[in-house]
Amino acid sequence: MSLPKPELPEVPELPKPELPHLPNIPSLPKPELPSLPKVELPSIPELPKPELPTIPKPELPEVPELPKPELPHLPDIVSLPKPELPSLPKAELPPLPELPKPELPSLPKVELPSLPELPKPELPAISKPELPKVPELPHLLDFPKPTLPVVPTIPKDMSVSTTTP
Repeated sequence: MSLPKPELPEVPELPKPELPHLPNIPSLPKPELPSLPKVELPSIPELPKPELPTIPKPELPEVPELPKPELPHLPDIVSLPKPELPSLPKAELPPLPELPKPELPSLPKVELPSLPELPKPELPAISKPELPKVPELPHLLDFPKPTLPVVPTIPKDMSVSTTTP
């Protein structure tokens, strides 16, 4: 099943717009600029360098060198024996008393009201849609199956000698 193609209305061809005729404008010659006289700047007189008074270096008082403090001679420390700690008895916990199991009160049975039975709704029958017919694919060329080259098998028990003559 194929749908009909919608017909498109014909679009009328519009005439191309015409631009109004522009008059020819003559190109103007480049203006000649008058040459200007060179301007000389007046020379600036050099100013004398100001003389700055020299400041004498301040003299710092000499700091006397302090002697290094001497550490008193400490006797060689001999390794001390490890102190023996008294062994303490293991603490025993008293046994826990057995507690009675709690009794739960019985709960009353709750009855739910019965639900009314509803009629099944009637659904309208739906027609099976028609599927469009798909054209068959063109037959592809039959290519020969590729063949693999034969690889010789190498025997497993080959001992390789590593001795040199």
